[in-house]
Amino acid sequence: MSKSRAPLAIGLAAAAGIGYYLYSAGGSPRAAEKKFEGDANHVAGKIKGETPHRSNDVEEHGRKVGQEIGSKVDDAVATVNRDLSKAKNETESYAKAAKADTLKKIDEFDRKVEEGTSKSKGYFSSWFGGK
Repeated sequence: MSKSRAPLAIGLAAAAGIGYYLYSAGGSPRAAEKKFEGDANHVAGKIKGETPHRSNDVEEHGRKVGQEIGSKVDDAVATVNRDLSKAKNETESYAKAAKADTLKKIDEFDRKVEEGTSKSKGYFSSWFGGK
């Protein structure tokens, strides 16, 4: 039967890690332990995606900025809607006034045409003996 070589690899990696921390600490086991704990905390912070004592501040600042931007966008939308409503009302009133003016001009034109027609009718009727 073949034996698994995983325990041997894990043991060698652990021995190498211990040797690295002892060598970098100058042979002091307490200093090596502190350095290992500091590195472990640093790696854990990177894995969590946050740095100690700053994540809450950044998150809170992000919320405040988001609320400010949201309120500015809401104000801008309200202003645009108000301006559009005002422009719509002005356009409708202008269209009504233009329609009334156009109808008035058409009525005047019809009246003049009818007057001209009645005059010319009377003129031609006098040629042929009518009224």
